[in-house]
Amino acid sequence: MQNAHPTDHQEEHLRRGLSNRHIQLIALGGAIGTGLFMGSGKSISLAGPSIIFVYMIVGCMQFFVMRAMGELLLSNLEYKSFADFAADLIGPWAGFFIGWTYWLCWVVAGIGDTVAVAHYMLFWFPDLPQWIPALICIVLLLGLNLVAVKIFGETEFWFALIKVVAIGALVLAGLYMIVTGFRSPSGAVASFSNLWNDGGMFPMGIAGFFAGFQFAVFATAGTELVGVAAAETRDPHKTLPRAINAIQIRIIMFYVLALLVIMCVTPWRQISPTSSPFVQLFVFAGLPAAAAIINFVVLTAAASAGNSGIFSTSRMVYGLAEKGQAPRFFERLSHRAVPARGLFFSATCMLSGVVLLHAVPSLTDAFLVVVFIATLSFLFIWSVILWSYLAYRRKRPQLHAASRYKMPGGKIVCWLCLMFYAFVLVLLMLEENMRTALLLMPVWFGALTISYLFFVRPRQRDAANAARR
Repeated sequence: MQNAHPTDHQEEHLRRGLSNRHIQLIALGGAIGTGLFMGSGKSISLAGPSIIFVYMIVGCMQFFVMRAMGELLLSNLEYKSFADFAADLIGPWAGFFIGWTYWLCWVVAGIGDTVAVAHYMLFWFPDLPQWIPALICIVLLLGLNLVAVKIFGETEFWFALIKVVAIGALVLAGLYMIVTGFRSPSGAVASFSNLWNDGGMFPMGIAGFFAGFQFAVFATAGTELVGVAAAETRDPHKTLPRAINAIQIRIIMFYVLALLVIMCVTPWRQISPTSSPFVQLFVFAGLPAAAAIINFVVLTAAASAGNSGIFSTSRMVYGLAEKGQAPRFFERLSHRAVPARGLFFSATCMLSGVVLLHAVPSLTDAFLVVVFIATLSFLFIWSVILWSYLAYRRKRPQLHAASRYKMPGGKIVCWLCLMFYAFVLVLLMLEENMRTALLLMPVWFGALTISYLFFVRPRQRDAANAARR
């Protein structure tokens, strides 16, 4: 990627410093985040045991979206992210809209992560002002990302590894409790029958089942992060397919199996919607030491998601600046070949989460606000990826024919995914708490439209005219 303003101390390109193990764990970390650890309590309260089927359906759709993205990225290695192929296949405006909306997605999600960090710190420090851990988290992650992309990869590798080991241990401990018929201090017995002996698998009816989709969609957001990391990935033809192909297995292992075990050990009606069911499981079982360990794990999960947010937003702003769709100020790299200015900009925006902690008295309410906005934004991102795939099949049939990593089901599955996301959007519109987010999104897209028509397009037209002269 060419930098328009190189200096003697600057690199002209982002470095491909992410190895196979980095990209595998980045994909894994993206699939296991704050939405699972903090939002699953609320989703269980809405849908009951049927939330398991919700995650299966959403996970399946996510897999197909990622396969579409993978085929597009590998069809042309000049694509640095999905914003590039959207601009190429749909139009420059599509790259602008998807790029800045993805930036918004992760800034908002990062705010949610700072809220989650503050929430988890209350486990040990109930009197600590909530803004302090949120601020420390952002500053620490910013510092790590400023060093080099390899440091981001290493940080995310270990964050993800902690989550994998912890969830694996939780599942094994839960299965042991179920097999041995563990009885908690409250008298509840761990059993598979806890899934269906209190109203069946759909105790909240079809309405409750549908209500669970809003949290499941947010929880699985982040799987597309491998598409942003593509420009800094070694041997993308090898690493991207591996990371994408494992998504289904990860959803089953880390969402479906973990929540199934939790609801078998802890009767689902006793799971609080305002805290993490992973911590609740061990508190409920009378094992506070284990609960403290799991709380540390979910704390690292929130920090991991924030780490991904700072990384992805800075790269997206840098890519937009290269195409003249963001201020040229963000086009320059540091001497360590990282977009430091984009990092500072995104981290500063995420600090608004500290303000949110003061403005909204309830941590859960603050988290829900960002969940709703981020969910709508991610639905838009995934839909544009699918739209780009349909344009690719129409405009570049020769590339599709030559592809060694074709999307299963092709255009038919692509249309099914688009219809599913439209259905989810309708479901979200029926939620009273979602209406604020629904009102804010037109404001966002209106601002993007004005910016593109009056600032970006004239600048690109002038650049094109200058090139012709």
